[in-house]
Amino acid sequence: MTDLTNAGEPISAVEGRSRVRLAIPFGFIEPLFAAVDFSIIVAAGAIGGIAYQRALGGAADGSFYAGLGLVASFAYVLVAHFLGLYRLNQLLDDELNGGRVLAGWCLAALVLAVMLFLFKSGGDASRGSVVCLFAIGGAGLLVARWLGKRRLRSALVAGTIRGRRVVVIGTQGELAQFGRSDLLARFGLHEVERIILPREEAPKLSASGRHEDELMKRIREASAEEIVLALSWSGPRDIEALLDRLRVIPLPVRLLPDRAVSTVLRHQTSMPQRLYMVEVQSAPLSVLDRLTKRLLDIIVAATSLVVLSPPLILVAVAIKLESKGPVIFRQRRHGFNGKPFVIYKLRSMSVQEDGGTVVQATKQDPRVTRVGRLIRQTSIDELPQLFNVIQGHMSIVGPRPHALVHDYEYGSMIANYAFRHHVKPGITGWAQVQGYRGGTPRLELMERRVALDLWYIDNWSLILDIHIMLRTAFELIRPRNAY
Repeated sequence: MTDLTNAGEPISAVEGRSRVRLAIPFGFIEPLFAAVDFSIIVAAGAIGGIAYQRALGGAADGSFYAGLGLVASFAYVLVAHFLGLYRLNQLLDDELNGGRVLAGWCLAALVLAVMLFLFKSGGDASRGSVVCLFAIGGAGLLVARWLGKRRLRSALVAGTIRGRRVVVIGTQGELAQFGRSDLLARFGLHEVERIILPREEAPKLSASGRHEDELMKRIREASAEEIVLALSWSGPRDIEALLDRLRVIPLPVRLLPDRAVSTVLRHQTSMPQRLYMVEVQSAPLSVLDRLTKRLLDIIVAATSLVVLSPPLILVAVAIKLESKGPVIFRQRRHGFNGKPFVIYKLRSMSVQEDGGTVVQATKQDPRVTRVGRLIRQTSIDELPQLFNVIQGHMSIVGPRPHALVHDYEYGSMIANYAFRHHVKPGITGWAQVQGYRGGTPRLELMERRVALDLWYIDNWSLILDIHIMLRTAFELIRPRNAY
């Protein structure tokens, strides 16, 4: 076998079903069970206190006993967490875990009694109401766990639980132990693409351009959140060969337990098996990092568009009056994960190159118009890229995107050039504020720019982005290398 192949049910059918159902994220399951237990205990405190006091014919203070339930609920959820009652392997097995539920509830009741003693509140609490809290809470926890586990198993069968979208790559033998339902139940993964790689071809992948291109294309088209490898742990060279090719993909890569390790894990009940996935490549930015960077981008881009709208309109009119052609110049560039997008710029030249030949601007370039020379020196021509930021194709700060033909050219000459696509391209960047702005007529200039871009990716922080934005304002005052 010489081709990378798919296995199992077509992904399009799976995704077709997922579009017509409301899916619950897999990561919500454990907090959801804890929240249900928490609510049951608080409700049991209020109901137990009110019911007992009403039975005696007295006035009941439901808020006081709900407060007792609140203390007990905190204690129970913590105890249940340490007992492993919220682990997925416990929630998905057929055993009710009633003994451990009651043991955890007894410990929580003991904590409540100690708290009442320490704060000298025992006289304010009715012993009968506390007994009712204990009885109703224990029964409620047992019933909730029984119903919750039944609904959870039904949801897994119905496909209404959504895991993290992953591309699974591995050999036929290792992939055989992981069906789509197994990956979801054991690891919280939703398989969107399965690529079977014969064992004997894994080392050859690093030297096979055709296989590499096909592999990268399929991973990018899958729109996955992670890459998961199913390879034998006894073949480290195979794993390293595949990792060398996957380093250009800005996604975390994890290694599933192989058949030998899985045999051992089947006898392991104290920890969920999903914790045994080994992360062999981390994402450049965490989810929180991407969220904060995106929030900063939206705030800065939206504010800038509002403030700069008048001068943008004036420049657009000047461009239209000076020469024929569109005001906005559009060109294809590579963005995050190497996906192409259309970049916007104010037209500053008499040509609109976007094909197999794109010539960089030079000093006294005859293609640059009079208005174009001014807006290029002040970088006003880049301002329409604020719309690219709003669309999510670009960031305010990041490696500057190059024309597609230049990406292909430099990618073959500069090591790790493709790593620039591990983050979104930016309107400005660390290389630009270090003086590497404008054209790169010599290869060593591009090599230095790439090195600065990679340093930025490795050392990213929100403070660094703000620092670069402020430095950019000063760089615009002195138009070095801008022509």
